[in-house]
Amino acid sequence: MGEHVREQRRVCRNPILPGFYPDPSLCRVGDDYYLVTSTFEYFPGLPIFHSRDLVHWQQIGHVLDRPSQLDLDGIAPSAGLYAPTIRQHEGTFYVINTLVGGKRKAMANFVVTARDPAGPWSDPYWIENAPGIDPSLFFDDDGRVWYTGNRAPPGGRQYVGQCEIWVQELDLETMRLKGDPVVIWEGALRGCEWAEAPHLYKINGLYYLMIAEGGTGFEHAVTIARSREVTGPYYGNPRNPILTHRHLGRGYPITGTGHADLVQTQKGEWWMVLLAMRPYGGYFYNLGRETFLAPVRWEKDGWPTVCPGLGHVPWEFPAPDLPDRPWPSQPACDSFEGRRLAFCWNFIRTPREPFWSLDERPGYLRLRLRPETIAERCNPSFVGRRQQHIDCDVRVAMDFTPAGPNECAGVVALQSCDFHYRLVLTRTPGGRSVVRLVKRARGEETLVAERPAEAGRVYFKIEARRQDYSFFYSCGEPEKWQDMGGCMDGRILSTPVAGGFVGTYFGMYASSQGLASTNVADFDWFEYRGYDCPAGESVGHDGSSSAAMLP
Repeated sequence: MGEHVREQRRVCRNPILPGFYPDPSLCRVGDDYYLVTSTFEYFPGLPIFHSRDLVHWQQIGHVLDRPSQLDLDGIAPSAGLYAPTIRQHEGTFYVINTLVGGKRKAMANFVVTARDPAGPWSDPYWIENAPGIDPSLFFDDDGRVWYTGNRAPPGGRQYVGQCEIWVQELDLETMRLKGDPVVIWEGALRGCEWAEAPHLYKINGLYYLMIAEGGTGFEHAVTIARSREVTGPYYGNPRNPILTHRHLGRGYPITGTGHADLVQTQKGEWWMVLLAMRPYGGYFYNLGRETFLAPVRWEKDGWPTVCPGLGHVPWEFPAPDLPDRPWPSQPACDSFEGRRLAFCWNFIRTPREPFWSLDERPGYLRLRLRPETIAERCNPSFVGRRQQHIDCDVRVAMDFTPAGPNECAGVVALQSCDFHYRLVLTRTPGGRSVVRLVKRARGEETLVAERPAEAGRVYFKIEARRQDYSFFYSCGEPEKWQDMGGCMDGRILSTPVAGGFVGTYFGMYASSQGLASTNVADFDWFEYRGYDCPAGESVGHDGSSSAAMLP
C-alpha cells in the first residue's frame, strides 16, 4: 500500500513493583538499570532490582544483608531505613541512606559502596554533621561530588513540616563533608510541608533539583527547580507541581504520587520512577506504597512534563522504547529446597541468632520457638513476604507439636506488632491441641475463634479479597478447610488505620511466649498466589475516610 506503518509499542502496566516497595531510586549503567527501595524495620535491608527494559525487574539481592551493616535492634515500627538513593560513578555503585531510630542517634546518614550491585556491599560510612533524611549524591562533570539532603531550619520550624533542601561537597576518600552547607530551596508551595527526597541532575548545562513535598500521603507531589550553579540560586518551574494526584480526589484509584527519580535511556527517552498507593474498600491501602513508572518529556523551555497529554499516572501506557527483556517467572510455591532463603523473604529487625534453618531438616524451613512474640518490639521467630495483590491466597504446610500452652506456631497477616492477625496451633492448659485466630488492633488482642485440632501436620490458608480476610486450617489432609470465623476486617492492616509507612506481610511464625523452649516448627512449603484484575476494578471509589468506616 506504500504507507509506512509504525510498529506498535508493547504496553507497560503499573505498578512495576507491586506491594511494599516505596521511595524508589534508580540508575542506568549502559543497557542495565538498577533500582532500590526503602525497607524500614525489615531485614535484610534495601532490596536491589535489575532491569533491561524498565518494565520487568528481577531482585538480585539486598544492599544491607549482614548484621554488621544494619542494627535495627529495638526500633519502632516504620523506623529503620528510609529513602535510599543509588548512583554509579567510575565503576563503583553508591547507595546513600538514612537510619532512623538507631542507637547512633535519632537520624543518621550513611553511604555504602560496591563494585557489583548484587553485592557484597561495604559496611556503612557514617556521614557526620549531616542532619535530616532522604540524602542523595550528585557527581558533577568537574569531578566534584555533592551531598543533598533535607533538614529542619537551624533556627527551628515556624510550622509543622517546614524543611529546607541543602547541599554540601562530599570527599569520597574520607566520606566527610567539606566546605559549608548551602540551603538551595524550600519547595514550590508557599508554606511547603515536608520538602524531602531531593535529587540533583545536570541536563543541557543546567542543574535541576527535583524533590517531593506535601508529605508521603494523599497530598504528595513532585516539584522541580533549576539553576546555572549547583549551589543556586534555584528557580521553580512555573508549572509546579510537575506531578500530583491530590487534585483528583480520594476516590481516584491511584493516590499519593511522589518521591520520584529520573533516568534517561540509552535511546534518549526520559522516565520517572515514583511511589504511589492503590486504595481499595474505601481510602485504605494494605499494600503500602508501591513503585510506579511514568514517561517524561522535556519541553522547549527546558522544563519536564510528566505523563504528557494525560497529566496523571496511568494504569497502562506504551512501554519504553527498549527491547523487551522479561525475566523467568518466580514459582508460586516455595518448597524450601535451597541452601538459602529466596530474596522475597524478610525478618523483623536484625536477627542476632540463627532461629531458622534450611539444613536441619532438608526440604523444610525450621523455626525455633523463642520467648519473643510478634506483638513485641523485638526480633521474633518470623519469616515473611509482602502482600503484593489486592486479591490473593496464602497456603502453608506445617509440622508442629506444641509441648505446652505457651507454645504456638502458624501464620501471620502482619502490619505491625500492634496490628495483625495470628492463626496458630497451640495447646490449652488441659492439654488439648487447638487452632486459634487472634486479632490484634491498636495493641489490644481479641480471640476471634478457637477450634479443636490435631498436633502434627497442619495446613493453613489465608484468603484476601479486597478488605475481607478469611482464615482456614486443615489437620492431616490438605484442602479440607475448616473456617475460623468468616471474613475478618482487613482495614486494620492498612496504613490509614495502623499508621506508619509499611505494607502488609504474610509470614510463618513460632513463639514460646516468654518461656524458654527447645521446640521447633517445620514448614514444608509456603504458597502465595495473587490474582490480578483489570485496571481499577478492584479499587474503591467512595473516598470514605478511615475514621468514618472503622468502629
